Amino acid sequence: MQYGSFLKKLRLIRGYSQEEMAEQMLMPRTTISKVENNKMELKLSDAIRWGQVTNAPEALAAMLCGVDIASLTKLLTMLVGGMIRWF
Repeated sequence: MQYGSFLKKLRLIRGYSQEEMAEQMLMPRTTISKVENNKMELKLSDAIRWGQVTNAPEALAAMLCGVDIASLTKLLTMLVGGMIRWF
């Protein structure tokens, strides 16, 4: 499976440039680029660190478990929207 675009979105949501992410991850900027362009896969320990650095460990865990984040987000939005209308 290719996770590069998802990992890039997590980085951008956090507001980090590739250089800043590389500093936080203690790896070269070229590695961040390769991961985000699906030219290299992260080790599990680095994927966990990515989730910690971007402050999105739950999203990363869901991705690693094969949860479709887009579908989950849509479902939760509908659920919360329905609950707001109910009150």
